[in-house]
Amino acid sequence: MTGFAMLFPGQGSQRVGMLKDWAERYASVRELLEELDSTLQRPLSQLMGQGPSCELDQTQNTQPAMLAADVALWRVWLEEGGPQPVVVAGHSLGEYAAAVAAGVLDFAAALRIVAVRSRAMQEAVPKGAGAMAAVVGLDAAAVQDLCAAHSAGIVDAVNMNAPTQVVIAGEVAAVDAVCAAAKDAGARMARRLPVSVPAHSRLMRTARGPLEAAFIDERWSVPQCPLLHNIDAQAREATADIQAALLDQVHSPVQWVRTQHCIHAEYSCGRALECGPGNVLAGLGRRSGVDLAVQAFPAPEGMADAIAWARGGVRMIEVFPHEKGS
Repeated sequence: MTGFAMLFPGQGSQRVGMLKDWAERYASVRELLEELDSTLQRPLSQLMGQGPSCELDQTQNTQPAMLAADVALWRVWLEEGGPQPVVVAGHSLGEYAAAVAAGVLDFAAALRIVAVRSRAMQEAVPKGAGAMAAVVGLDAAAVQDLCAAHSAGIVDAVNMNAPTQVVIAGEVAAVDAVCAAAKDAGARMARRLPVSVPAHSRLMRTARGPLEAAFIDERWSVPQCPLLHNIDAQAREATADIQAALLDQVHSPVQWVRTQHCIHAEYSCGRALECGPGNVLAGLGRRSGVDLAVQAFPAPEGMADAIAWARGGVRMIEVFPHEKGS
């Protein structure tokens, strides 16, 4: 397994100052942050750099900020001579950064779409009416059965993150009821996540219309490398099919375990790099049961080792920027 994949994280990996070290070293990152503010016509880069975190964590801010962070590190990777991946994929919002890396959308187009997506998702459910929770210790089928068995309201299994790590989303009472039932069924953990939107649940269907309208105004290109989609872990070539997959994604489960299996089995990849801040996808990779070594993006001083590792050379020691206080 000699192939190399690039994975892009989504909402939940954000933190204040996540591009600080990179912006200090790379003009390309500073230019991207200027493009971010210019395209959105608001100083989101200032919020990313200075906080407060409670505002950065609001969906309408988190999604464009995370897209910018992912794409900034992708540009640094290319600038430093990092190898092109065999295949790309992104978790939830990260699928749009993966689309940029695959050449399907340019950054500005993806940013405009994500700005609409985040607003539409935020407005799909009244504030305080929706919730998400992580269930650890039960498999996806068991969690899906618990969701189907409870009548407290709408709740779905929405992120198949690892064989025994599933995220549920829906109406608050229904999410809480399934969490209680999961604990009774033997889950090691079942608790709410600090997320303001029940992403990928049926409650997000109303976000589909504004998102589809935003697609029409942008230029789309055929992918330059395979782009795996969250809904079924499969690649598509026609731009109309890619758009359809992204529309379905907003209210459909994220099939991340299947995605990792596909990267390994169908694209012969033994290595994957998480192109974004933090180490969420690297952690999921270790619990996936797939023989795919997923590494977090290095600190700036670790770029040479990361590139050598991606090419199949030295073994990279994981260096997570947030652990270094950057």
